[in-house]
Amino acid sequence: MNYILIPLLIVLMIMVVASLVRGIAAFIQSTKEDLERDPGTGATEMQLKQNQMMFARIKYQALAIVVVAVILAIAR
Repeated sequence: MNYILIPLLIVLMIMVVASLVRGIAAFIQSTKEDLERDPGTGATEMQLKQNQMMFARIKYQALAIVVVAVILAIAR
């Protein structure tokens, strides 16, 4: 079982880092106009991308925690 869970955990960790990097890249691409514009006009494309990447990172982190919990439960 560990032969499946360890590679799965590694893949999830890579996905966490990838979504974090993509979110940071979207944040960097946000222009000064995006930050200074009227907040009542809604979110920009880059702000939506940042939000999607943050949600993806949280999702992958949660899955990685579940995999670690399963590994620990099996080890006991």
